[in-house]
Amino acid sequence: MDAATGDIRRILWARALRAFGDGYVAILLPVHLAALGLDALAVGAISTATLLGSSLLTLALGAVGHRIRRRPALLAASLLMAATGLAFAGVEGFWPLLLIAFVGTISPTGGDTGVFLPLEHTVLAQSVAEADRTAAFARYAFVGSVVGAAGALAAGLVDWLGPWLGPAAVTDALFAFYGVLGLVSFLLYRGLSPRAEATGEAPPAPLGPSRRRVYGLAALFALDSFGGGFVVNSLLALWLSERFGLEVATVGAVFFATGLCSAVSYFAAVPLARRFGLVNTMVFTHLPSSVFLIATAFAPTAFLAFALLVLRALLSQMDVPTRSSYVMAVVEPHERPAAASVTAVPRGLASAASPLLSGWLMGLSAFGWPLVLAGAVKITYDLLLLRAFARVRPPEETARATARLRGSSVTPPPGAVPARMEDTRSG
Repeated sequence: MDAATGDIRRILWARALRAFGDGYVAILLPVHLAALGLDALAVGAISTATLLGSSLLTLALGAVGHRIRRRPALLAASLLMAATGLAFAGVEGFWPLLLIAFVGTISPTGGDTGVFLPLEHTVLAQSVAEADRTAAFARYAFVGSVVGAAGALAAGLVDWLGPWLGPAAVTDALFAFYGVLGLVSFLLYRGLSPRAEATGEAPPAPLGPSRRRVYGLAALFALDSFGGGFVVNSLLALWLSERFGLEVATVGAVFFATGLCSAVSYFAAVPLARRFGLVNTMVFTHLPSSVFLIATAFAPTAFLAFALLVLRALLSQMDVPTRSSYVMAVVEPHERPAAASVTAVPRGLASAASPLLSGWLMGLSAFGWPLVLAGAVKITYDLLLLRAFARVRPPEETARATARLRGSSVTPPPGAVPARMEDTRSG
């Protein structure tokens, strides 16, 4: 096994451990806070603090990412994860929890929103060939989704063990276990090879020729994340519980099923992207998923709401590996760390703004207004993304298109822009 393959495996194992913890923490967070006497608005505030803190930390990484080594940064992040889990297990006051949420790594989304993401994306992108990049990100997303689904199912331990040990004791133990997962991740990152650091002729650097393109993508991704912030898993779990009276184990089963559906969709995204292009795959799978999300708000029964969430899950996450692959493709290799951070930070900041508003709306009405707003914002994002970037193609798409056109002796279509050329229209 060569160094690159070993690094990929370590990244995937670390992603799996983190996903398992994120999967159950997102469901336990509102349960834990409710047991402490906090309302939906407080849950929204703490969710906002987690996303805001992660975004600012990622912003700091983007500013100095071209000067720091990736392995030490991942080691430090894993220690922060360990400290966050142990702190949530032992602290009860709202303001201390708000501070811990801000500086820690707890994710209310059930997915990865912290500083790990840009670092791991950079290592992953440089460890595979361009033709295999989307498939590598699909495997990365698949691992996160499947193991995250198992983590969501593990949230049911509160219902299963609560009668014997007490719900509070089980919840605290699970938060402490989240910290243990951070320590195991630390051991995995210690084994990364020197190849995990910057490679190639040019050292990692701040954005240069791709700056305008990356800023345009960052703005659009931020809009999408603002919509997604209305339905982070913690708040969606709270809505399902209040609207239909579901128990923790049932909500965990719902997220387990939707997580598995999302996992299957990641691999479906790979052939679709090869056939139709990364941007088209992102947009035309994401649009109907947003319609299903809006429809969920009007579901009269828990079963119908569950069915709509499953249909949404089958489509909504196909843009995850394709989006990551696209960002890594349309910039120069030495710009990748900065591009990963610049596109991640606005997403985190934007998603941090909406959970507080979502919690406020839930306090006013049992109707799913947050779901309606989330779907509407996401549809707007899809249309704007298609308009701005449909013609900005990654190198492998340009190469395939050129090969097909040469084989058929057809002139290339006007307006197709290779990703390695600056496109003034993409800003």
